[in-house]
Parts: sequence; C-alpha cells; structure tokens
Amino acid sequence: MATTRAALTDHDIRMLVKGATPDERALAAHKLCRTIDRAELDEAQRALAADILRVMAADAAELVRRAMAVTLRNSPTLPPDIANRLARDVESVSLPIISFSPVFSDQDLAEIVRLGGPVRQLAVAKRPRLSSKITALLVDQGSEEVVATACANDNARFSDMALQRVLDRFSKSEAVLSAVAYRAALPLAVTERLIDMVGDQLRDHILTHHALSAERTLDLILGAKERATIDLVEQAGRAADAKGFAAHLASVKRLTPSLLLRALAHGHMTFFEWGVAELAGVPHHRTWLMIHDAGHLGLKAICERAGLPSRLFPALRAGVDAFHALDYDGRPGDRERFQEHMIQRFLTSSAAVSREDTDYLLERVDRLTEQVEAAVG
Repeated sequence: MATTRAALTDHDIRMLVKGATPDERALAAHKLCRTIDRAELDEAQRALAADILRVMAADAAELVRRAMAVTLRNSPTLPPDIANRLARDVESVSLPIISFSPVFSDQDLAEIVRLGGPVRQLAVAKRPRLSSKITALLVDQGSEEVVATACANDNARFSDMALQRVLDRFSKSEAVLSAVAYRAALPLAVTERLIDMVGDQLRDHILTHHALSAERTLDLILGAKERATIDLVEQAGRAADAKGFAAHLASVKRLTPSLLLRALAHGHMTFFEWGVAELAGVPHHRTWLMIHDAGHLGLKAICERAGLPSRLFPALRAGVDAFHALDYDGRPGDRERFQEHMIQRFLTSSAAVSREDTDYLLERVDRLTEQVEAAVG
C-alpha cells in the first residue's frame, strides 16, 4: 500500500496551501479528502492526514471548507476535533457534517442542540441514528418543525417519557401528532393517549397499525366520538345502494377498517359485506359466503384479502357471531342487544384481554343490558 504522501502528491499539497484561487484549493481539498478517506493508514500516516485536514478546516475560503465537509460527511476517519470545528462553521459547511458524520458522540450532539440554533437542531433531527438522550433534548428544546422531523425519523430512539412530553408540548400540532402516529412502533400508553388527540384519518391509521387494549378498541368500535364517522355509519345503515355507497367511500379513501368495524358493531351487515367485497376485489356473493361461513377460515381469508389488520379479527369475528346469534329485525332495543352480544362474544373469543379490561367490558355489558331492558320494557 502506498504511503499517504505518495498517494497525495507534493503538487496536491502545495495546491491546497498555496492555490491561487478558492476553486483550485477546493478541487485539491476534494481530491485529498477522498484519498485520505479511502487509504489504509498507519499511525504516523493518520497523524499526517489529520494535520492536512486541519489545514483545510482553517482555510479562509468557505468553498474549500465546504468541499471538505461534503466529501467527508460520512467518513469514520474524520478526527472528532475537526468535525466539531466544522459543526460550528457557517451553515453551508456545518450542515453536511452535522447531518451525517458518524464521529460525533452524544456529548457532541447535545452541545450542538443546546447552542447551535434551530437550523442545526433540524440537521441533528434528520441524522441516520439518534439515541434517546438526544431525542429527549430535541423534544425539550426544539421547535415544532424540529420535533416533527425527529418523530418522523424511525431511526431515532425515543423513551416513553419523551414521547409523552411530545404530546404535552405539541397537543395542537397536526404535523407533530401525525409524525408520532406514523412511527413504526409506539408504546401502548402513548398510542391510547394519542388516539384521543387526532382526527378521523389518523385515528384509523393508529387503529390499523398500533396495538390498543381491548377497552380502547371497543370504545372506538362502539362509541365513535367524531361527528363525521358517526354520520358515515348512519348513512351506511340507511343506504339503499350499499354497493354504490361502499364504492364511493373507497374512491375517496374513507372505506377504512375502523368504519367497517363500527358499521358491523351497529348491525349494518349488508354494508359490511359490500365494504369488504370492495376492498378485497371479490364479488359480493363470494364475499357473503366467506363472511357467513360457519367456520373461521372464510371470514379470516376474506378479511386478509381486503387488507384488514389481523389484530382486528377477534372483533370482526365477534360482530359476525353476534349478528348470527341475534334476530336483528329493527325492533326497539336491537342496537343495544346487538352491542351487548358483540361484547360478550369479544370477551369469550379474545385470549389477550387483561383482567382490568375484562372488568371494564363486563361493566359495559351490564350497562347495555339495563338499556335493553329499558328499551323493551
């Protein structure tokens, strides 16, 4: 392997130090940085290379320093003292290094977050990897844009406490709440708090992609709070053309898993059938046979074909079973009776229900039973 000085010609080094124009020195800096980054260096050569890099970092021309920063932004060989010097430089020089350099310690990044200002904080938030220590600091000190960017970075680790702090600081920010909701994984406590803070579209995404307790799942299925979703469920029940209504909702991306669950929970089986058929791309008569199959395989297969999340299958199974068990003919108290049956089926079909959730669901059954008795009495 050639030595560093042999790889870096005397002409290159003279051009770096004495080049007549910034363009000439920037070209020399780029060539030297590429050679240093790729060469296999012994200890003496590494020391020489570091001295050369320090010359570049002290060049009066911004163009030279930027050429260095861009060329070495991903390099693990860049000495940390030079990386920190570049991080304090003008933004055109500092941002490539802050955004990508792997040589920064958490202590270095914490210093940048505390003293670097919003633009540098944003660069930190975009880094390929972030520890929970740094994300906690960003959450406490960063702007809405910075925190939204960090939350949207799935390679950034967050503690449960930091995510709760995000919801505290930015409870009204659609950008931040969306970034949190679309993270690949969320703690259960954060998910269940977040679901009460967002609109219909984000709530559907959370229900589809993040785990919820049985209590919160049934609250969403049986007790939708948002007016638009309640109206859609009622329209589904009244629609004379269930096929056309389901196709329209699919075309405007409103035929969501939670809407189908809510419709099923209210006993609107015809709409549920057409909605599943629409999402699955399967004719209605075949969808009907699979939904009402006496076994479990038909319903499971058509729901998977429709793209409905597997974690919702116990609730879907409970709804279909409750529909079969109840003579749902529009008499007074039908809806309450149906919901009571659905909860009871859910209790017996879901092995994952905790004792706390079971107590809640039993209380819900008792309340619904009282409503049924009042309605038919």
